[in-house]
Amino acid sequence: MALETSSKIRLHIGKHNGICTIFPEASGTSWKIGEITPLTHAAARFATSAKASGRVYLAAYESGVWRTDDGGQSWRHLDRYPSSYAHSVVAHPADPDIVYVGSEPAALFCSQDGGLSWEECKSFREIPESINWSFHGDRHSHIRDLRVAPNDPHLIYAGIEVGGVVRSKDGGATWMQLNGPDLDVHSLHICTTRPATIYAATAMGPYRSDDGGDGWESIVAGLERKYTVPVVAAPDDHRLVLVGVASNAGRSGAQAYRSIDSGRNWERLNLSTEENMVVVFTWDPLDSNRVYAGTDKGKIYLSLDRGRSWNEAPVDLGTIAVGAMVALPYA
Repeated sequence: MALETSSKIRLHIGKHNGICTIFPEASGTSWKIGEITPLTHAAARFATSAKASGRVYLAAYESGVWRTDDGGQSWRHLDRYPSSYAHSVVAHPADPDIVYVGSEPAALFCSQDGGLSWEECKSFREIPESINWSFHGDRHSHIRDLRVAPNDPHLIYAGIEVGGVVRSKDGGATWMQLNGPDLDVHSLHICTTRPATIYAATAMGPYRSDDGGDGWESIVAGLERKYTVPVVAAPDDHRLVLVGVASNAGRSGAQAYRSIDSGRNWERLNLSTEENMVVVFTWDPLDSNRVYAGTDKGKIYLSLDRGRSWNEAPVDLGTIAVGAMVALPYA
């Protein structure tokens, strides 16, 4: 059965070995996979700016930082990025030339010219608590996610794996460690309609802050699994939240849930399978009833009723990297 979707939307997808764009056909009932740009390592995060509709940035772990200016038809490797790792990326909401990238060991780099040149935000490494950040094996702590408040481009949040959440109120000049959420942070979400509400996905479940990160509340009660990777609120309702959870870092026992009361109560969804975790949710920017989900093994699902029910899209990508999917409009 064809799954009806919007022909005005394209999905940028980061795989474990490349980048591609999915174009719904004009009929809205079939999907076309565009040309795949190869990567030597997995994609990580996309970033967009409302001021440049065709521009998208991609952080791609050990494959560096990439940029498209034509809506994903072609991608350019930003080869002056000075680190071997690019775990996360966020663009300035009002100036698409300003972009931040999070690295490993946990460090922050900023470009003022669209990624042509870079400077390190050295104050990030000076956070006193950073001496306690860590990761397993021979790896180091890293900035797993970056977010800029939609109402204040100077307000930046970074999620550290493993180190918690840190915040800057002055565009990255100074930073503060925030107390409350579990230290093993996987993703962050700042609510569009209420920027003081922030969600954090961690190894010990999701958390919510209603005061810009000063205080946090665990909202894991009602979830059968704790290990949370994506957490996303609806663009028009900070209380409507979707999460993907699993039993452990191996992503076994995967489940997905929806809440309509900011995580106080959860409803399990007909989405995901035990061994195929939902690793990313992205809302349709043109229709808040539509939301997309991507799984670790390359399946895409679409909900037409704000996440209540889901159907599988007629595409199979093989893999989708954690956090690496974004829906954008195009002409």
